[in-house]
Amino acid sequence: MPRRKQPALAEAGATGLNTSRDGRVLEEWLPQLSGKKAVQVYREMADNDASISAAMYLLEMLVRQVDWSMASSQPTESAEQAAEFIESCMGDMTNTWADFISEVMTMCVFGWSFFEINYKYRRGDSDNRYFNSKYSDGKVGWRSLAVRGQDSLDRWDLDEDGTILGMWQRPAPSYLLKYIPIEKALLFRMRSHKNNPEGRSLLRGAYKSYYYLKRIQSIEAIGVERDLAGLPVMQVPPEIMHPNASSAQKAIRTNMENMVQKIKRDAYEGVVLPSETSLDGTPTGYKLSLLASGGRRPIDVDAIVKRYESRIMMSFLSEMLLLGQDSVGSWALADSKTNILAMSIGAMLDSVVDVINRNAIPKLCAYNGISEEDYPVLTHGDMESPDLAQLGSFIAQATSSGVLVPDESLEQHVREMAGLPTKDAGAPSVLSLGEGEGEFLPFDIPNVDAVDVDVVDGDSGE
Repeated sequence: MPRRKQPALAEAGATGLNTSRDGRVLEEWLPQLSGKKAVQVYREMADNDASISAAMYLLEMLVRQVDWSMASSQPTESAEQAAEFIESCMGDMTNTWADFISEVMTMCVFGWSFFEINYKYRRGDSDNRYFNSKYSDGKVGWRSLAVRGQDSLDRWDLDEDGTILGMWQRPAPSYLLKYIPIEKALLFRMRSHKNNPEGRSLLRGAYKSYYYLKRIQSIEAIGVERDLAGLPVMQVPPEIMHPNASSAQKAIRTNMENMVQKIKRDAYEGVVLPSETSLDGTPTGYKLSLLASGGRRPIDVDAIVKRYESRIMMSFLSEMLLLGQDSVGSWALADSKTNILAMSIGAMLDSVVDVINRNAIPKLCAYNGISEEDYPVLTHGDMESPDLAQLGSFIAQATSSGVLVPDESLEQHVREMAGLPTKDAGAPSVLSLGEGEGEFLPFDIPNVDAVDVDVVDGDSGE
C-alpha cells in the first residue's frame, strides 16, 4: 500500500493496548485475573495468605517512615514561599498525607491506584467543607486527594491512540455511574506498558504459586484430619446397594453415605447404629469401623509449602522474611536482600513523586497565580537509616585521604543522619582547635593551609 503523508502534529500510530469497545482492558490472558475478577483475586491473596500479608505490611511500614518535603525550585523568596504554601496544603487535607501514601501503595496489590483531586478555598474554621481550613488566606488548597477504589471501576475512557481520558466507576453503596476526568485525577501504576491504566500487580507473578499453595494446604488439612480420625468404613446390607432397591432402602443408603463422609473428630463425636444382630439373633447387616492410618505419607508436604512460599516472597523481593526459619541464612545475606528491597521501594516512590510533581502541584500553583518558574517539587527521604559505624569509617577514611574536607554543612548532615540535635549557633566549629596544651584536630586534614584554622595561644596554626 502507498504511504500517506501525515500532518506534523498528527499521531500516526497507537499504543496497541488491547481493549474492548466499552473501555475494558483485555491484556491479561488468564480470565480469572482480568477486570473485576482480578481485583477480587488479588484482594484474596493479600488478605488470606500469611506470606503475602507480611510482605505487604513490611512494604507499607517502610513507606510510612519515609519523610516527605517540598523543595523550592530556585533560591528566591518567591520560590521558597511557593514551597511553603504547597507544603501547608499537604497538611491541610481531610485525609493525612501518610494515609494518602498508604492508599497509593495499594497499586502494589492491584497494579494501579486512582485518586480524585478535590479543592477548597482556605477561609479558616468553617462548617462548609469547601471553605474549612487551618488557614484563612483565601487561597485555593487541596481539600482531599481521595482514593477511588479499584473495585469501583466500571470501565476506562480511552482515546483511539490509547490516551487515558478518564475513569468510569460505580462506587458502593449507590452504585451509580460516575465519571472522573484524568485532568482532575492522579493515576499511579506499577508499570505503564502500552500506557495500560491498570498497570501490573506485584501479585501477578505470585499467582501460580499461590494457586497451588492454597490447594496443597487444603489437601494437607484434610489429610491431617483423616489421619487423626481414621478412614470410616460402613458395611451395609447388600440389598440397599442393589440397583433395584426400594425408595426406602435408597434413602437409608444416602443417609449412611452422608454419615460416613461427615465423620470427624470434633468436641462431640459418635455414631448411633443398630447392633449387628437383632434381639432374635437375625443379622442386621450394619457395621461401622475405622481403618487405621498407614502412618506418615511419603510426600514431604512441608517442603512443598516452603518452596511455594519462597517463590511468592521472591516476587516481592522479601525473601529476608523467611531467613532463619530453617536455621539457615546469614545476616549478610539478609542485609543484602534488605538493601535491594529498599532500592526497589525507593524507585516506586520516585514514580509516585513524578506523578504528583507533574499533575497535582502545577495545577494547584496555577490556581493560586504562582509563576511557573517558582513551582516547587515534592521529594522523599531515604528508605533506610545508614549504618553509623560504616558512615563514620567512611568519613574518617575520606577525610584522612583528602577526598573530603570537613565543614559546617558536612557536620550538619552527619547530625541529621545520626538523629542528633542541630548545633547551636554559638558552638565552635568542627575545625576549631580546643583550648589548653596538646590541642589537636579531631582527625588529620591534608593541606591544612587551605583550611581556616583558629589560632590558639599565639601559635602559628601550622
